[in-house]
Amino acid sequence: MPVAESTLTGEGLEITWERNALELEAVSFSYPSWDVLRGVTFRLRYGEVCSVLGNNGAGKTTLLKCILGILKPSDGVVLVEGDCALSLRPTERARRMGYVPQRHDGHHRLTVFEAVLLGRKPYVNWSAGRRDLEVVESVLGRLGLSHLSLRYTDELSGGELQKVIIARALAQEPRIILLDEPTNNLDLRNQVEMMDILRSEARRSGLCVLSAIHDINLALRYSDKFVILKDGRVQRWGGPEVVTEEAVEEAYGVRVKMVDLDGVRCCLPVAPGTSGNPGGKSQ
Repeated sequence: MPVAESTLTGEGLEITWERNALELEAVSFSYPSWDVLRGVTFRLRYGEVCSVLGNNGAGKTTLLKCILGILKPSDGVVLVEGDCALSLRPTERARRMGYVPQRHDGHHRLTVFEAVLLGRKPYVNWSAGRRDLEVVESVLGRLGLSHLSLRYTDELSGGELQKVIIARALAQEPRIILLDEPTNNLDLRNQVEMMDILRSEARRSGLCVLSAIHDINLALRYSDKFVILKDGRVQRWGGPEVVTEEAVEEAYGVRVKMVDLDGVRCCLPVAPGTSGNPGGKSQ
């Protein structure tokens, strides 16, 4: 049974999703001396791009790992397409969710094609079939990596390798993809291109995208939903309207100004003494 119904409108594909792709209910996680996540609750639907915002140590990476089942929450539940994430077998979890970690090991002597083909592992028993090869070729084409297919990954630049890791996750054909700082090591052009690709994948196939990201402006430009973490708790959750000057200041401890540039909301840091502070001292 399909997870969604879609109709083509004059402005593109308008999709009405039948159920949530991802649900978190009061998820908490603690190390022996540190409560990292505290009662995190939010829901995401198919086709949505969501950015997790928050300063270093807010719990963004831990949140992704709890969703993936790498870490077991001390309380609460993570539902993946209505099923408890921890009840899913690893292979089934890999078919439903793709993951791009913040750090990855790129020293293996593999070609780009072979590295992306590893994303088909949840579907392959003995050897890759025609379908697997076609998926890899399609993903390489969509990410502009076809010309690097036979290049070895240890010969790539950091930005090229990052795109290969994302391609590998997309080759899993997941319904949900989790990314930890996906624009790391990418120059400005490639950052924009990568976020364009992720949003296009969400719109094209109903992929649910959840990304932990530091760049608030990239998040504002490409995301439908936002989860703002502060000390392991959800400070704000919702659409772009929740990313306010007050919310950013509370989460990051820095004063900002929200401005509109050609219809795109942007977040600009305010230098001490330049706005509402005639005395020239930071507040």
